[in-house]
Amino acid sequence: MSTSTAPRLTAVDHAEHIERSVELLWAAVSAGDEYAAADLVLRLLDEGADPESVLLDVIARVQGRVGEEWAANRMSVAQEHAATAINERAVAALSTHPAARTTATRGRLTVACVDGEWHGLPARLLAEVLKLRGWQVDYLGAQIPTPHLIVHLHNTEADAVALSSSIPTRLPTAHAAITACQAIGVPVLVGGAAFGPDGEYAKPLGADAWAPDARAAADLLAREPLPRPEPDHQQYDDLPHLADQEYTLVSRSSASLVRQVFTALEDAFPAMRSYTDVQRERTAEDLAHIVDFLATALYLDDEELFTRFITWTARILVARGVPAASLPPTLDLLARELKDFSRAVRIIGAGTRALSTDHSTAAGNPA
Repeated sequence: MSTSTAPRLTAVDHAEHIERSVELLWAAVSAGDEYAAADLVLRLLDEGADPESVLLDVIARVQGRVGEEWAANRMSVAQEHAATAINERAVAALSTHPAARTTATRGRLTVACVDGEWHGLPARLLAEVLKLRGWQVDYLGAQIPTPHLIVHLHNTEADAVALSSSIPTRLPTAHAAITACQAIGVPVLVGGAAFGPDGEYAKPLGADAWAPDARAAADLLAREPLPRPEPDHQQYDDLPHLADQEYTLVSRSSASLVRQVFTALEDAFPAMRSYTDVQRERTAEDLAHIVDFLATALYLDDEELFTRFITWTARILVARGVPAASLPPTLDLLARELKDFSRAVRIIGAGTRALSTDHSTAAGNPA
């Protein structure tokens, strides 16, 4: 049990203690030892550690490192999933400790992930922080269909809803969810990597507020209630460029676009002819992701969303020993297929230019 007689650490000592805790949790997570991870978290709380700090300065940092290790190809998808599951269990262990049990003194909030978003840990961290701050929180987890979310909000009369998304391709779905929540008078706070490094996509999608992390979100909600949304807000009022139908047509034809580009890619990139069945399957998956991100960039009319994804993809390919030189011909073929779509051609062109100036992938491109 937490004790009030624990000695107060200096700022330097506290920072060093956090660093040691991060390394200890990382060791447990890396070894797949869920018991060691849970024991560490509980021991930190027994020693008087602040539960919010354990959540955000220890567990969240270790989870960030998991993502970095996966991106660098030092951790497989299976290992990344296992590590995430252990961090989720560590959060669950923390939530049962007496030091983390608080009485609700504020209003009621709902925390959920956008439909199709399976990265639930960021939302779970937010939910736990909000509970520590005195809110009554309904945590709905990953991949919540919008109609079910709306029914829940009706039943609970929540003061606000916090929507999380890490995958930018879920932003059109997030937009629909934001609009639906606001239509019944519930303001929406959004967060997660999907909304951009500085939350630049929150405002175009009509969100009432954005926060970069759980601590900032809790601070924002503590300052003042979110304003009640306007009842006559319409989803397409936010993005008038959608009237040209490019997003709709590209998203609806995504499967045929992938097939057409994949078929033509063997001639444009002869090295593909020697690919194994597994490599060809991965190439088709990469193509599908490219088309999905292009569609999302069209939805927001934002070149940077696409260029960030395409340069990230190049770096991921290089880390896995796959030539990123396949990307320019892929984009060229995609632009040809969409030659009558001016915004799509412009966005693809921005992606091609970004690849040519991204020196971090140059070493992975054969001459």
